[in-house]
Amino acid sequence: MQTQLIAALQRIVGDNNVLVGDATADYVTDWRQRTHGQALCVVRPGSTQQVAEVVQACAQAQVAIVPQGGNTGLVEGSIPQATGEQVVLSLRRMAAVRAIDPHNMTITVEAGVVLQNLQKTVDEAGFLFPLSLGAEGSCTIGGNLATNAGGTQVVRYGNARDLCLGLEVVTADGQVWEGLHGLRKDNTGYDLRNLFIGSEGTLGIITAATLRMFPQPAAQLTAWTAVASLEAANALLALAHTQLGAALTGFEVMNQQALQLVDKHYPHLRVPMWQQTPFCVLLEASDSESESHARAAFERLLEAAMEQELVVDAIIAENLKQAHDLWHIRESITLAQAAEGVNVKHDVSLPVSRIPAFVAQTDAALQALVPGIRLVNFGHLGDGNLHYNTQAPEGSDAAAFVAQFEDAVGEVVYQAVHQHGGSISAEHGIGALKRDKLPHYKSPVALELMQRIKQALDPQQLLNPHRVLRSRASGGEG
Repeated sequence: MQTQLIAALQRIVGDNNVLVGDATADYVTDWRQRTHGQALCVVRPGSTQQVAEVVQACAQAQVAIVPQGGNTGLVEGSIPQATGEQVVLSLRRMAAVRAIDPHNMTITVEAGVVLQNLQKTVDEAGFLFPLSLGAEGSCTIGGNLATNAGGTQVVRYGNARDLCLGLEVVTADGQVWEGLHGLRKDNTGYDLRNLFIGSEGTLGIITAATLRMFPQPAAQLTAWTAVASLEAANALLALAHTQLGAALTGFEVMNQQALQLVDKHYPHLRVPMWQQTPFCVLLEASDSESESHARAAFERLLEAAMEQELVVDAIIAENLKQAHDLWHIRESITLAQAAEGVNVKHDVSLPVSRIPAFVAQTDAALQALVPGIRLVNFGHLGDGNLHYNTQAPEGSDAAAFVAQFEDAVGEVVYQAVHQHGGSISAEHGIGALKRDKLPHYKSPVALELMQRIKQALDPQQLLNPHRVLRSRASGGEG
């Protein structure tokens, strides 16, 4: 049966676009190099019609499909299991820009378009596409939508869901839903678009999307500040909202341990102020008028923050290179952590007002659990998203730390997140990594509704099975 399916897939997409054996290596290991799967094959369709035919062939053979974009996910949601029985459906070949509508301020692209290429295309058309994240050079728009990606500008523009006006989706039985309209208002029934966004390929396969474009700002300024506490960072955020309004596009917080790792592994980046205070904040503002107008507003904000003793010290980037360098420091935290050794990552969200209490409580609990544990906390404070990561104590074996304490550390973090009214996944998704955690922190009613939707849209349980929800056929919990 497997040989027959592979032959059928070859007829659909061509022999060169069905990979087997060693040729699948780049598609079966997760980005963090922690988990290795095995695929029956990797199929690379070049059109929506080919995706539909591939799904139909797999459905007939009752073989599961794992949709995959750039394979940059962090929750093991886009790689096959180790059984070698699943088909990886890679959408990387589907990278066409189908249409740009400048009057409607929309662009329609296929799912395999790399985010950075999309940003460049929109920029060349005289507009802005604001989704921005560390993996933008390799992640694809289909994966961004499947996980409802966030990034650094959510505080102003929202998540990937907020940037999407329409989708084209191949359903579990190989039908094509053509919903690529560019409408901002459409009250004709259930919101199917938002159902598929964030579903991690478990309900349908996104093949194209119509996305919002925005006017390019006349000026964009970046500031770096040192703050004495998270309470001060929260107060600075509130002041920035009041004084800058919609011009505030980024508000990132980084703790001293995170910046110390960057300074250690990338000293040429010359991290400013990191030794002065426990936290630093990176702010970005976009202005529709002029650079002088933006700079005056930024200076007024920082002067007020100094007067209120919210900020210990601050600098405003004088040019684009300085702004880029400051953002490069922020984006290098993850790489510095990797250079320091394997670590335990958590992507959580909380009400902004609860973040200081959450961090204080969780820091203390983890120091009691593992004396000397290094807490590497940073993230998008503007939208309540914190990357609460932990590193082995200085001089200890990193791999042994992860093996011994990963589950216990996770339990401490997630219990505190739940206690403070937060979510165990802010922008990375659930995938396989957090699937078994979800029932402990999600309403049973919500889980039951999710199971009913999954059953209705994918009754054979063939689309990315064992991701997000445990399959009922396995006897597992919701």
